[in-house]
Amino acid sequence: MDSGRVVHVEGRGLSRRHFIAGTGSILGAATLGALDIPTAAASPREAPIEPGAQVTALVVGTGYGGSVTALRLAQAGVDVHMVEMGMAWDTPGTDGKIFANTTSPDHRSFWLRTRTKQPLSNFLGFPLDRDVPRYTGILDAEEMGGIVVYQGRGVGGGSLVNGGMAVTPERSRFPAVLPSVDADEMYDVYYPRANSTLGVSTVDPAWFDSTEAYMYARVGRKHAQRSGLRFVFVPNVYDWDYMKREAEGSVTRSALAGEILYGNNHGKKSLPKTYLAQARATGRVAISPLHRVTSVTPATGGYSVTMEQLDTGGNVVATKTVRARRVFFAAGSVGTSKLLVRLKATGALPGLNDEVGNGWGENGNVMCGRANHLWDPTGALQSSIPTAGIDNWAAGGAFAEVAPLPTGIETWASFYLSITNNPHRARFTWNASAGKVELDWQTAWKQPSITMAKTIFDKINAKEGTIYRTDLFGVYKIWGDHLTYHPLGGVVLNRATDNYGRLHGYAGLYVTDGSLIPGNVSVNPFVTITALAERNIDRIIADDF
Repeated sequence: MDSGRVVHVEGRGLSRRHFIAGTGSILGAATLGALDIPTAAASPREAPIEPGAQVTALVVGTGYGGSVTALRLAQAGVDVHMVEMGMAWDTPGTDGKIFANTTSPDHRSFWLRTRTKQPLSNFLGFPLDRDVPRYTGILDAEEMGGIVVYQGRGVGGGSLVNGGMAVTPERSRFPAVLPSVDADEMYDVYYPRANSTLGVSTVDPAWFDSTEAYMYARVGRKHAQRSGLRFVFVPNVYDWDYMKREAEGSVTRSALAGEILYGNNHGKKSLPKTYLAQARATGRVAISPLHRVTSVTPATGGYSVTMEQLDTGGNVVATKTVRARRVFFAAGSVGTSKLLVRLKATGALPGLNDEVGNGWGENGNVMCGRANHLWDPTGALQSSIPTAGIDNWAAGGAFAEVAPLPTGIETWASFYLSITNNPHRARFTWNASAGKVELDWQTAWKQPSITMAKTIFDKINAKEGTIYRTDLFGVYKIWGDHLTYHPLGGVVLNRATDNYGRLHGYAGLYVTDGSLIPGNVSVNPFVTITALAERNIDRIIADDF
């Protein structure tokens, strides 16, 4: 197996009063008070793109697909400019840290919201959200079509805010995901290339078995195996040597300080440390943070691209038009889909075909928690980096990440993010009267995901004599069925584009992100997004440049 595949593994008392008090201080966090809010990217490595600039290749977005595209184009001798709606995230705040802690969200945590919208909204009956200053923060909780879509905002895109679970899907599942793509080529060439460049590796099993920080995952393993379910180690992009030193106390804690949802300050190998670092090193890649593309239209020699420059309050401070010979859309599944649907409907790119906007899915995401017995503590110290899962895809259509709940106190709770084989797909459409793109996702469409996830957790609860937690997503609500971390589709490969991401009807326009993948990959998707981008840009460079 290559380093990205799933690997099969064989296999004190606390009063309610103190428990609630501790929870309030940790999950509720401190009052913000007066904040000295820093400006974004105070010393950028290059000046922002100038109005009227001539660009050989413009990449819209700096997530996985965009970063792959920029690196490989630059290595082929092509000058690239990347524009990113979010911040550069290279300037520490007044606390000396670039990113806020998961348990203490502040102005850095959410994209242009005045109140947080945390995935886990309640604990022991207490609401966790609080007011924050409006700021171009790192996590966008975009509410649309009956679902909240969580997306990373900043140079590095989703790599800044995900759990780093770098999973290559089982080869047998791949034809159902991308039927027009040669599986042999992906598994022999592009998945290994993606895993290598991303820095993917698997936790040392012996250390996993001994460290306090993964007690919660060992409890998850015991319960899965006692119910006859397949427990697997899952590769990750975290630096395991750094995590071991965190546990020893020889370096600043990061994963062991609960950092993940709003960025990780030290050990995680996000894109600015991997693909984007290599891209910058070529000397051919420039990046303009806080720039939002609003229009792309055909022009002599390529395309005219209009963009807005933002300040950290989300205000437009400049509008620029540049000329690009080729444009690569890499703004993420939602960003790319919404932009292209609007450009088609408003006449900027009327020749896009009718498949643009179709085939969107949420990777079957649904969350839940279980209340364990007192003899199954999950640990006060929990690494925020998940590294294990329960694979019941073949029998029940569900893969469940054994997720952390890093509150800093013992909770006796097991927490899970499931990926399920949800068949529902939504469509982005243009609402002319409202002047915006809408998504027709329906909340009721999550029911198949719940049913599939229950094939794991009903079985475990019956075996262990345990129950579901009802205090995590509202009052007496078991399932976190209102969200997705893994938006996919909207500009599906070989339908809205050709088989390599070229948009039909417009030479020189390409899509290179998760919008190419139709709704579900059966596991965490970013390695597949990366590998597909590697495959596509190889062909595009060979044929088009």
